[in-house]
Amino acid sequence: MNGKLSEHRLDRRRFWFADFMKRLVKEKPLGTVGLIITVLLLFTGIFADLLAPYGYQEIFTDHLLAAPSGQFWLGTDNLGRDMLSRIIYGARISVIVGLSASMISTLVSAFLGMLTGFLGRKFDLIVQRFVDAWMCMPQLILLMVIISMIGRGMWSLIIVLGLSWGIGGSREIRGATMAIRENQYVHAARSIGCSTTRTLMRHILPNIMVPVIVQFSVRVPAAILIEASLSFLGFGIPPPAPSWGGMLSGAGRDYMYMAPWMAIWPGVALSIVVYGVNMFGDALRDLLDPRLRGGAGRYGINAQKKVARKVAAIG
Repeated sequence: MNGKLSEHRLDRRRFWFADFMKRLVKEKPLGTVGLIITVLLLFTGIFADLLAPYGYQEIFTDHLLAAPSGQFWLGTDNLGRDMLSRIIYGARISVIVGLSASMISTLVSAFLGMLTGFLGRKFDLIVQRFVDAWMCMPQLILLMVIISMIGRGMWSLIIVLGLSWGIGGSREIRGATMAIRENQYVHAARSIGCSTTRTLMRHILPNIMVPVIVQFSVRVPAAILIEASLSFLGFGIPPPAPSWGGMLSGAGRDYMYMAPWMAIWPGVALSIVVYGVNMFGDALRDLLDPRLRGGAGRYGINAQKKVARKVAAIG
């Protein structure tokens, strides 16, 4: 019996994933394009060492500011480094910064949002006034000030971004938690003596996973864009790391008229990635949030019917 239940759960998860992909392709074509771009970004970042034809610090002194050619597909920079290789390695930095900063910010938002939304009263009042004050500050200037105090670097940038967005994003999770805590099963859990931690983890968190997942997905492109902006301004990842924003500043600006490919290709890569991940995040939000797709919808009803037929067949 347990084996049949396990198989049924596995089949249900597979069917949910297949149904989600079907709806993504049929209803959100731009989201499908965004998913392809996102997968390519992850693949490029993970296998940058295998995909890049040269090292990102490998210098060819005989090919300074070389135009795109058969040997150097995207040309070289002022030091003779291959632009294609540096853009490929820059994708790894974008993946690390985007995923890490989004993960930290989502964890902080979920922790603060669930705790304040569930406990309420004076604790919620005090924390939310601090959140209000934090959200009133100009984000980019605040990040520049903090990074100048703690020092430049990839992980300092990730931690600052994660904590900054986590505090501001807790408002959305708090609202979802306050809606869930009024349900009867939450009152029943509290009446039988469930601890706050157990109630949050077993009854609140599973029911707010949709806004949590959506919040994570929309923060990934924002983190990539903020990292590029800070690197462009000189507060991001220091050289010689091949950050796309760093490649646009400094030598990219100095040699923009002499070698326009030094500014064009990092800008194109950044634009395509941010656009693709944003489109996929928007599609994910529309498909997962029942408020934006009208409840279960026709595909959700069909899914329930098919699952019911499978259950009846197993029984």
